[in-house]
Amino acid sequence: MAGIATATATAMTHAPVAGYDLERVREDFPILAQRIHGKPLVYLDNAATTQKPRVVLDALASFYATSYANVGRGVHTLTSRATEAYERARATVQRFLGAPHPEEIVFVRGATEAINLVAQSWGRHHVGPGDEILITELEHHSNILPWQMLCAERGARLRVAPVNDRGEVELEGLTALLTERTRLVAVAHVSNALGTILPVREIAEKAHAAGALLLVDGAQAAPHLEVDVQELGCDFYAFSGHKVYGPSGIGALWGRRELLDAMPPWQGGGGMVMRVTFAKTTYQPPPHRFEAGTPFIEGAVALAAALDYVNLLGRPTIAAWEDELLTLLTERLAEIPEVRLFGTARHKAAVVSFTLDGVHPHDIGTILDREGIAVRAGHHCAQPIMDRFGVPATTRASFGLYNAPEDVEALVAGLRRVREMFLG
Repeated sequence: MAGIATATATAMTHAPVAGYDLERVREDFPILAQRIHGKPLVYLDNAATTQKPRVVLDALASFYATSYANVGRGVHTLTSRATEAYERARATVQRFLGAPHPEEIVFVRGATEAINLVAQSWGRHHVGPGDEILITELEHHSNILPWQMLCAERGARLRVAPVNDRGEVELEGLTALLTERTRLVAVAHVSNALGTILPVREIAEKAHAAGALLLVDGAQAAPHLEVDVQELGCDFYAFSGHKVYGPSGIGALWGRRELLDAMPPWQGGGGMVMRVTFAKTTYQPPPHRFEAGTPFIEGAVALAAALDYVNLLGRPTIAAWEDELLTLLTERLAEIPEVRLFGTARHKAAVVSFTLDGVHPHDIGTILDREGIAVRAGHHCAQPIMDRFGVPATTRASFGLYNAPEDVEALVAGLRRVREMFLG
């Protein structure tokens, strides 16, 4: 790989952490070998979605070629293979999240569907007029809209914990909003717009002391942090496969068994029933109660391959390497006077959100694309936090396990070219 061999002096000061073979990792991702507009691809849009390693591509191809059939209820060989692979995938997700039981893992399309499931199934039966749901100012729309909709339907109130100028949720401010009417606290584990890592364990303790449950949107945490739902002390945890090097259209909801057991299904159809008559229907126990219809079987199998890949590399090792890149980019952006950073939390994941004075983020993204550099420009489905900082949009660079110091240098060089074009 020429890019690795020709690292700049600045980049070479940030060698991969011990035991992390970056070049080999990059070779696992075929898409990174291509050129965009004649330039090497520099992919820095990982908070939106991640690229897929060969083991994931191979898992999909192998399942289609050898084992594809519908799961459950069949007696032939292919359906047995498919069902076994699907349930093995469930157990893989259980281990990835540190959950006690595989039956607590519900396969869904992603974190968005997982949160909506809790809102519709648990929320409709536990939230009533005058009750409150507490979120934070930095949530993704997927962890705002389902609760707004539920509150509007049930006559409840949505309360919002503010963030400080660093983009941190201060526990004192959140605690002050907890009341005897708080039924649920719903927070991101990691902010997709700012990279802030929230103190989930402490929030769980505060929520439970007030008699509320805690749901965690883990979409941005799963690719970067070790997650143990028992250690975190939460009641629900949601994540999306496509953000952790798996396919899109698959994700998982973890819920404490006693909560899932008491929740009614939120969709009806095949696969989630025990007995159907026109007079009465009895439902399967969790998780199948919440998986109506034919699931994304091959997606679950490929998701398991992605999670195994991440675990093989080691989540602490990945986090340490991404933190090196985060530090490097933060240092390099500080050299450009017109750059303003958003989200400078003391604890944050590898997400850098910024503006360049006098240049719209969409123009930055378009020009960088001509250099083969993929970043995200916009409000990142987090408009309230954009409003909090008084900007309509930012440019966001976000790292994955395959990014290199050369990617940082390419981005900084691209931004200097943008600066010259617009500011002279």
